[in-house]
Amino acid sequence: MANSASGLAVHDDCKIKFVDLKSKRSFRYIIFKIADMQVVVEKLGQPEENYDDFAASLPADECRYAVYDFDFVSTDNCQKSKIFFISWSPDTAKIRSKMVYASSKDRFRRELDGIQVELQATDPSEMSIDVVKGRVY
Repeated sequence: MANSASGLAVHDDCKIKFVDLKSKRSFRYIIFKIADMQVVVEKLGQPEENYDDFAASLPADECRYAVYDFDFVSTDNCQKSKIFFISWSPDTAKIRSKMVYASSKDRFRRELDGIQVELQATDPSEMSIDVVKGRVY
């Protein structure tokens, strides 16, 4: 499962938990990190958690990948949800970390079948709830 560009593998648990989020709605969000040359699950957000809980779970000075199941009411008044993939790469993160996360992102994202919207953020304002809402319509 190693990525030829970055040499990273994706732990099977990442895909299993993503399927649970997508089909069973077992989680509100999942935060992934790169550890020991593989992408692993760092945190699972419970269904009752909200976007503020999710945003607060991202480290201020370390890169992460995340998926968030965003519920909203459509313009025709229907309850819907979209699954966001967020690549979090804060300005304060180490250069090497930013490079590893950037070079591995596309391959990792392809492992998660069902992502509907992708965001890249380097500071909290780039992934604020208003930005997320603006991407669902």
